[in-house]
Amino acid sequence: MVSPRTLAEDFYALCGRRRDVRGQFTGEPVDEQVLRRVLGAAHAAPSVGLSQPWDFVLVRDRATRTAFRDHVVAERDTFAGSLSGERAETFSRIKVEGILESTLSVVVTYDPDRGSPAVLGRHAIADAGLYSVCLAIQNLWLAATAEGLGVGWVSFYREPVLRELLGIPERVRPVAWLCLGPVTHLEQTPDLERHGWRERLPLDAVVHEERYPSA
Repeated sequence: MVSPRTLAEDFYALCGRRRDVRGQFTGEPVDEQVLRRVLGAAHAAPSVGLSQPWDFVLVRDRATRTAFRDHVVAERDTFAGSLSGERAETFSRIKVEGILESTLSVVVTYDPDRGSPAVLGRHAIADAGLYSVCLAIQNLWLAATAEGLGVGWVSFYREPVLRELLGIPERVRPVAWLCLGPVTHLEQTPDLERHGWRERLPLDAVVHEERYPSA
């Protein structure tokens, strides 16, 4: 049996190792049993009222991924056009997706009708179901990292475009397009830090006692 101390050390190391992958995908196959374990970890996430409001759409078809990639490239150009000076120069070096380089994509969705009408715990916080989906995504990400896989969350897209591309019903919200697959390596430093876009805040800057800090 693994000691609690070892489990804790492994977990904290895993959290530190996790990266948002863009350019390190190899395109090699993902073992189906490994994929099931990763998806199983996502499905084991806690959810408000045990509603389990997520679905996982596995996208392997290259034509579908190419169509989505083209949309993402257009949205990247739109964002780039809003920048100038140093920000524009820095952003020009940042890769925002690995859609075609990765082995497959996993689109994670949120169904607010799952478990309805009486979702225990959601009556006062309407977004609690959406938070549950984010917990499933984090579980998936950490499990994939533990399996030696990379994950990249693509956020340069419009929800209606993705909904139409994958036939997602109007009531269901697409939350994340995740690129998934084996990688050559995981960077020691996150991409946005390496390229000088942002720096990680120190822990003490975001931890407060008793009350939110005054402005």
